[in-house]
Amino acid sequence: MSRYSFLICVLGLLTISSCKKQSATTRSKPNIIFILVDDLGIMDLGFSGSQFYETPNIDKLASQGMVFTQGYAASRVCSPSRASIMTGKFTARHGITDWIGAKSGTEWRTLNRHDKLLPANYEHELSAQDTTLAEALLNAGYTTFFAGKWHLGSEGSYPQQHGFEVNKGGWEKGSPIGGYYSPWENPSLPNLEKGENLSMRLARETSNFISSQKDAPFFAFLSFYAVHGPIQTTQHKWQKYRDKANAKTPANSGYIMERVLPIRQVQDNPIYAGLVESMDDAVGHVLQSLVENGLEDNTIVVFTSDNGGVASGDSFSTSNLPFRGGKGYQWEGGIREPYVIKVPWLSDGRKTSSYPVTGTDFYPTLLDFAGLELMPNQHQDGLSLRPLLEGKEMEVERPLFWHYPHYGNQGGNPSSIILEKGWKLIHYWEDGHDELYNLIADPGERVDVASQQPERTGEMANKLLNWLASVGANMPESDPEYDLLLAKERHEKIVKEKLPSLEKQRLEVLTEGFAPNEDWWGSKVTKE
Repeated sequence: MSRYSFLICVLGLLTISSCKKQSATTRSKPNIIFILVDDLGIMDLGFSGSQFYETPNIDKLASQGMVFTQGYAASRVCSPSRASIMTGKFTARHGITDWIGAKSGTEWRTLNRHDKLLPANYEHELSAQDTTLAEALLNAGYTTFFAGKWHLGSEGSYPQQHGFEVNKGGWEKGSPIGGYYSPWENPSLPNLEKGENLSMRLARETSNFISSQKDAPFFAFLSFYAVHGPIQTTQHKWQKYRDKANAKTPANSGYIMERVLPIRQVQDNPIYAGLVESMDDAVGHVLQSLVENGLEDNTIVVFTSDNGGVASGDSFSTSNLPFRGGKGYQWEGGIREPYVIKVPWLSDGRKTSSYPVTGTDFYPTLLDFAGLELMPNQHQDGLSLRPLLEGKEMEVERPLFWHYPHYGNQGGNPSSIILEKGWKLIHYWEDGHDELYNLIADPGERVDVASQQPERTGEMANKLLNWLASVGANMPESDPEYDLLLAKERHEKIVKEKLPSLEKQRLEVLTEGFAPNEDWWGSKVTKE
């Protein structure tokens, strides 16, 4: 071999070695995109089982990452779940136990619900004493970006006060004021183009940020307002899903009565389907921007939701069957979520894990993959899921806890939950009774076995109550003005009037001549 050839070989080996070192260094601080959808149900996606909604971009992401089939939100409503993602703490510990703005204490009576309890008071903003996930990554050299729904405090407690350098659209409101088509009302997201779709606007803002950050690690948190009500879509998407629904014989009945409110049993709402698809379009836009910027191989992508799909109350949008309940409910439909993590250098085809995971686990998991020291004093209720993502077993088998000492808008009851080794116990605060479900044998929670398993029920209830006491959980109180007669009258009115009206509305949106207004919520002034 000539001296020249030898030098070429040596230089080649050094180059390869340098590339390997650079790759390893890059992976020690990978980019992170966290996609959080509002009110998206476990059954609202193609990969998770929906035969009606179409979500090709999210389905593709799921095929490339790990799908956690027992993935849970930290609460049945939004603000508590979001606070748990940011802090790594269960809701009873951080104190934001209801959506911020919900009435509590004696103020609850102004809603004329005639409930037995006065809901507990709760924290109304993210604590400045917590080091959020964004702050931890910012301190480690990440550029941080937020787009979309915040709902974790008013001015003074916006994203930029909790570790995000850029904020596009985050403020105190929990729904899209003004709707999904520009002009909307949002001081953090100026209107640019009349009729612009809100989900796609947030995606474009995120993609623009990604394009500007090719040479430094970034953490982008895309928090859609979709698919929260008011549900809106374009005429084109409505027609597509209206035709799809009518291709099958429409169900004679779309609702049954749950304990308090009617609950949807079928996925056939073409407006909601269009809203879901628009959100999926926006996800696709962001994922494509990673490809175009050459960042796909070094960017971790997280996808999840903050609570179950709205099957009852609010917009009565979707069905979470075979899981019981939905947003606001204590059953699986209220807390079990789509939960996907894609770590590109570990992705060799879709993987699944049945290990129970929750919103508090994202914090330590992402720190771990970023090569940072974990902060157990901060993310006290989270575990790093890195072993599972690397194909290993978790060493720890821990109980999960939920605490919701409130009445929701959707019909759920004030209650707390413990999940351990496939058994789920729900403790009800109105009367102190417990329900026990074997989720392995009965994931739809149809058979309460508390009376058949008194020893297990007692042990789990004690563990739950002791844990709540240890974290100083806020509690509801009995309402001395509770009137049983008024409560019964309200319930009878719901059965006689609300249930039939919902059935009528369900069929109206499937008729050929349906139109919400002339410009379809403002969407007609622009192309799809």
